Amino acid sequence: MEVKKITLGADGKYRWRYEMSLFKNPSIFFLIWKIFFFIFLGIFLFTTVIDTLSNGFSPESLAGSAKVFGIIFAVMTVVTALGYLLYAAIMGGKYIVDFTMDEKGVLHKQAPSQAKKARKIGILTALAGAASGRPSVAGAGLNSTRTEMYSDFSKVKKIKAYPRRNTIMLSAPFNKNQVYASGEDFEFVLSYIESHTDTK
Repeated sequence: MEVKKITLGADGKYRWRYEMSLFKNPSIFFLIWKIFFFIFLGIFLFTTVIDTLSNGFSPESLAGSAKVFGIIFAVMTVVTALGYLLYAAIMGGKYIVDFTMDEKGVLHKQAPSQAKKARKIGILTALAGAASGRPSVAGAGLNSTRTEMYSDFSKVKKIKAYPRRNTIMLSAPFNKNQVYASGEDFEFVLSYIESHTDTK
């Protein structure tokens, strides 16, 4: 893992680059897994509600649906893991991201060399999902074409820090961002973000 120390530019913005091992740090895998989990959970709840409204509540029917969901969930986890390993291999085992942060917010931007690959993978995934009639896969593929994300500190509602994974999760309405830093920089970045957000 390579980390470029944080520098303060003449424009008052902090900048740093973080290279994360995709095989050692599971943060991105968990993010992808959560996306698929909530997509399938939404489908399960929707179909359960429709079935209940049409045929009435039945414990047996609910148990059967839950069993099917459990199987789908297990298969989804395996497929997601295999897809993630393929993605990691294509990306050379690293996720390289450049951060720019000031008192207003922080920009998470994938390195240009990797961004091109990520967009191509996302487009191919979306096309494969659409061709196979699986909108959840297509949606996840389109979502993965995003190679940068900005968090406005005034809109951040929740902060979660995972020092062992060098990860700071920022949650805002319709926006979830992951900020990476390590060592002394981690504490500085976390303190800076906390001092510029109203999450307490």
